[in-house]
Amino acid sequence: MAAPEGPSSSYVNMYYENEDERSVEERAIDDWLPITASRTAKWWHSAFHNVTAVVGAGVLGLPYAMSQLGWGPGMAALVLSWIITLYSLWQMVEMHEMVPGKRFDRYHELGQHAFGEKLGLWIVVPQQLIVEVGVDIVYMITGGKSLQKFHNLVCSDCKHIKLTYFIMIFASVHFVLSQLPSFNSISGVSLAAAVMSLSYSTIAWGASVDKGRQPDVEYGYKSHTTGGTVFDFFSALGTIVFAYGGHNIVMEIQATMPSTPERPSKGPMLKGVIVAYVVIALCYLPVALVGYYIFGNNLEDNILLTLQTPTWLIAMANMFVVVHLIGSYQIYAMPVFDMMESLLVKKLMFRPTWHLRLITRTTYVAFTMFIAITFPFFNGLLAFFGGFAFAPTTYFLPCIIWLIICKPKKFSLSWFANWFCIIFGVSLTIVGPIGGLREIITKANTYRFYQ
Repeated sequence: MAAPEGPSSSYVNMYYENEDERSVEERAIDDWLPITASRTAKWWHSAFHNVTAVVGAGVLGLPYAMSQLGWGPGMAALVLSWIITLYSLWQMVEMHEMVPGKRFDRYHELGQHAFGEKLGLWIVVPQQLIVEVGVDIVYMITGGKSLQKFHNLVCSDCKHIKLTYFIMIFASVHFVLSQLPSFNSISGVSLAAAVMSLSYSTIAWGASVDKGRQPDVEYGYKSHTTGGTVFDFFSALGTIVFAYGGHNIVMEIQATMPSTPERPSKGPMLKGVIVAYVVIALCYLPVALVGYYIFGNNLEDNILLTLQTPTWLIAMANMFVVVHLIGSYQIYAMPVFDMMESLLVKKLMFRPTWHLRLITRTTYVAFTMFIAITFPFFNGLLAFFGGFAFAPTTYFLPCIIWLIICKPKKFSLSWFANWFCIIFGVSLTIVGPIGGLREIITKANTYRFYQ
């Protein structure tokens, strides 16, 4: 196909040459895989996909994290995380098409460009999988707990039903939705999830305001030992990292957008990102600050579990959480489906059929359901996964890649900004999992399986 003449003709020629180099079979596979199957998304898809990806179970744990951190450190962690993650997300959007004629449709493709084919794969893919699978497990737990809370509120006299069954009910939806073929095919689910996130966040802080500041409220640290306070502090930092994580699927979201040399995808993607981050601030700051101000350190690890009245409103909020988590689960599962199906079709030479999709995706949903039923430690899991995997892929890996590829001048503002993000992110990677693991171990000592 001939490219039009003009100042960008060499870029266009390179773009089309790369397209022509792909065989018919490769194009057919790309058209079947969920990430590259459709490139028709608009800027508003970027907005609600990013809201759905970032705002999730994490927002419900922010007041509890504030109670572990205190006013000063808590505010600093919330605001710094918002700024740093927006900056690193902007970097990823800019790097999506930084090589003329090529799109980095997946996070690991960008990593391979920066670190080399093999090393880039080993640096990015394990962390990305830990994040995406870990988030889906946490969302299974949270979805089950929210369903259980809804049941207990609307039917307080009913027979007690174990959390295990509610997790299974939540999972049953995903056995069906996981068969949707591509990222763009779950746009409706993602939009509903984004609306729900803003709705239940508003209910959470609004109901807290309605209750009024509790007469016995205390803002001191809950733990009575120095060691316990330190571990709680670490755990809270991990929870905040988890709340801001969403970068693991940024490249995949941008891959669903059309792009030409004249109109690259970064324009609408950035527009959607800015809208998303405004919504994120409107969700996170009121919930964290109002929740902590009203209840102090007398909080559950999920703010909706602390709120008991008005019953109808809290019940509705819990159902909003369920709807949101249905969308969030699918958003994080889609890149995992893409990895599994790419491996099976490209490496193991399976035929790209609906049978293959049915088996792989059903197996994945069943696996996350089983792990969620076995280890339902909500807050400990938030902190552990937040520090262990979200911090690297969200806070500092994009900055490292930026330094390698863009090579900003030493001691320039960009150079200092990236190194600050790297040091801050590495610190979170170290301390977050420590607090989370300690909380998991503490709760596991008294936990009975499958109750």
